[in-house]
Amino acid sequence: MQKKISMTGISLGFIFLFFVFHSSLQCVPSTEITVKEITPFSYCCLHHKGPYSDMEPIITQLIAIMQNQNLAPTGTLLSVYYSDPGQVKTQDLEWEVGFPISEQVSVEPPLIKKQWTHQLVVQAVHAGPYEKTSETITEILEWMSSHGYVQDGPILGFYLNMPDSETRPEDLKTEIWVSCKKD
Repeated sequence: MQKKISMTGISLGFIFLFFVFHSSLQCVPSTEITVKEITPFSYCCLHHKGPYSDMEPIITQLIAIMQNQNLAPTGTLLSVYYSDPGQVKTQDLEWEVGFPISEQVSVEPPLIKKQWTHQLVVQAVHAGPYEKTSETITEILEWMSSHGYVQDGPILGFYLNMPDSETRPEDLKTEIWVSCKKD
């Protein structure tokens, strides 16, 4: 049986994603947060400037273009966020969606081939609806602050499973990476 992916859940979850960048709330981490060294990897993506509510059509476009170019992902759907909605207007938010690909693969426009080069991240797995991802990001940022790390690049999310008719929102999992360096 083929599962239908609901991109609305993805886009709604990240509408609030960056509202936590400079949060002054203190909370006790309930998520396992770790520092992780990353091996650089290639990915192809569509870069977008605009609201997170545009995510569903951008993901649909990404998948169609990858199929037309006969590109096979080597990993799960990812999103990279460059803007803080607390600092820029909704229409100026910059983000991208994509998939990891083999380094030797070439892509054609409008796809962009990029290299994830941030070798140190603080990571945690968010369990639950995308709409609550900001809670995990708040925990990560607070953990970083109390452990001597500062953000040094974008936030990346890997969708470990996708919403469909058989997956309950509380069963969704997103691995979140915050690029960092020691303060």
